[in-house]
Amino acid sequence: MLINSGMPASNPNEFGQVLFGTARAWRTKLDQRLRPLGLSQGKWRTLIHLSQGGNKLTQKEIAERMGIEGPTLAGLLDRLQEDGWVERRGSPDDRRCKIVHLQRRSKAVLEKIFNTAHELRHELIENVPQDDLQTCIRVLDEIRAKAEQSTNGGRKARRSLAKGHSLS
Repeated sequence: MLINSGMPASNPNEFGQVLFGTARAWRTKLDQRLRPLGLSQGKWRTLIHLSQGGNKLTQKEIAERMGIEGPTLAGLLDRLQEDGWVERRGSPDDRRCKIVHLQRRSKAVLEKIFNTAHELRHELIENVPQDDLQTCIRVLDEIRAKAEQSTNGGRKARRSLAKGHSLS
């Protein structure tokens, strides 16, 4: 049984739980601050991914980035389109998929999202020593890169096996 004493976890076996809990708490806090703007977590996360994708992301790519299923994203995009923040357009390269484009109206809401996120980030890390923060970022980058490498390698291996190739 884990007891939260308010002290940082020092057991490496608790790392994943602490990481997940921190990300969840941070996202929940940001969600609370953005809700008065009429933004659910799904909406603001979608808008952020679109802003980082340069108006060239397909619905499938957005769903992958967000870690959600296509039908869930379709509902979010329907609501964002009704609000006038996005528009789906056919891909010039592939008739089967749609590319999602931010509309001019989304610029103001994205500015509010990023400003709110910046303010929250400042509040949450203001008392963390700079050296500790740099170490934390470096370590998390290493873990993320390794996890992504493992995931991508697994996908390649599954594709190779599906095509009848051996892994040896």
